[in-house]
Amino acid sequence: MNKKKREWKVPHTFVIVFGVVVLAAILTYLVPVGQFETEEVTYNQGSEESTRTVLIPDSFSIVTDDDGNEVREGTKLFESGGEAGFLNYVFEGLVSGDKWGSAVGVVAFILIIGGAFGIILKTQAIEQGILSVINKTKGREILIIPVLFFLFSLGGAVFGMGEEAIAFAIILVPLMVALGYDAITGVMITYVATQVGFATSWMNPFSVAIAQGVSDVPVLSGAPFRIIMWAVFTLVGIIFTWRYAASVKKNPAKSLSYETDSYFRKESEIQDLQSKFTLGHSLVVLTLIVGLGWIIWGVIENAYYIPEIASQFFTIGLVSGLIAVVFKLNNMTVNDIADGFIEGAKDLLPAALIVGMAKGIVIILGGDSPDAPSVLNTMLYGAGQVIGDYPEMLSAWFMYAFQSVFNFFVVSGSGQAALTMPLMAPLADIAGVTRQTAVLAFQLGDGLTNIFVPTSAALLGTLGAARIEWGTWARFITKFMLLLIALATAFMIIATLINF
Repeated sequence: MNKKKREWKVPHTFVIVFGVVVLAAILTYLVPVGQFETEEVTYNQGSEESTRTVLIPDSFSIVTDDDGNEVREGTKLFESGGEAGFLNYVFEGLVSGDKWGSAVGVVAFILIIGGAFGIILKTQAIEQGILSVINKTKGREILIIPVLFFLFSLGGAVFGMGEEAIAFAIILVPLMVALGYDAITGVMITYVATQVGFATSWMNPFSVAIAQGVSDVPVLSGAPFRIIMWAVFTLVGIIFTWRYAASVKKNPAKSLSYETDSYFRKESEIQDLQSKFTLGHSLVVLTLIVGLGWIIWGVIENAYYIPEIASQFFTIGLVSGLIAVVFKLNNMTVNDIADGFIEGAKDLLPAALIVGMAKGIVIILGGDSPDAPSVLNTMLYGAGQVIGDYPEMLSAWFMYAFQSVFNFFVVSGSGQAALTMPLMAPLADIAGVTRQTAVLAFQLGDGLTNIFVPTSAALLGTLGAARIEWGTWARFITKFMLLLIALATAFMIIATLINF
């Protein structure tokens, strides 16, 4: 009698995050809480003056009780009165922050984008447009991949594109599947490309500019080196994605997302029976294109962020729905606009929930405020002290490694810059590493790990749109991450050697 071999299954994303929360709770019993003092730092960003609240490196102190003993807060199983106990992490994570960021702002952002695209998808304009693209690119589909990867990488480099990739994935993942590729290819050319650009940017206002400003380095300096780095990373990303996509096209069953891609294959098969791109469909697609142009203009010219972008996507969805009603696309009625919004939001609900759960990790560790007692502050200070004890090249690399690990807890680029750079900049002076190189370590560590960490709201939102579990994604992306780490290491070594 043959025994069936049991196959190990990657745990669900919720299970993985729960495991990290358990680890964080244990750390609160082992690591004493500490805090920094803070100050306001003003720096020039172009013609504008910007201000950030940053920690004072030499001000760290371990919190002690009245008897002089180090305080280890420990996480209680349950807390009342709005406090954060172990069992409170989901709710407290979901309602933390404000409308400008994680978690509550990003949760709302994901649900509204999902709802808006639910309306657009209900019009069937996207499906009809996809079929039209397939018909017009017969034999040349593979060229779509390098072009889109390049454009999304440029978006990440120029204006810090990240969360916006969720919306594009909703459109491009079905296209990739319909062209014979897979959902993973769709995530690579959208979200991953934006983060490659984000990590190697020479002008990103949300990471490089802030990190340079708080480190007392001329804002947007060192651009030639970074532009070369961006070009190399982007080219490597294009080649990796292109080769992977070609192998999937040859044998679709090789894809780790083959089973979940059946959802998109089913949709395209239904549409294949009745492909007709009408004037109404054209107007919906035009609304989407104009709307995306409006968003890009707003981000670049007026620094639009989560609240504005979410409202812009809602407007795009609403206008598309009204066009569908007028032109009777898919026999839509006004009630169908509401139904489409609900269906779209429901599809991205798991991604929205995981954002709050992941934020719960930071809350259990005491939060990410430098002037409030927390385990995270102690971890930050301890890592900083270790980094200064190595030779220049190793110190520079350990700065990069530290920023990569720290990004698991504080995914926000601007937040991580304000927390870590006031500590890393003076440490760079002690280690004989230039502050510009310390900024380079920050941006590479912050940006590249966004492709992998399950605490990244934008990554989880994009994976949700593509119907890919984080565990499945981790299995696929590990090889690419190792390649990126090798490249980042090479550029850190070069930066140290040329005294960048």
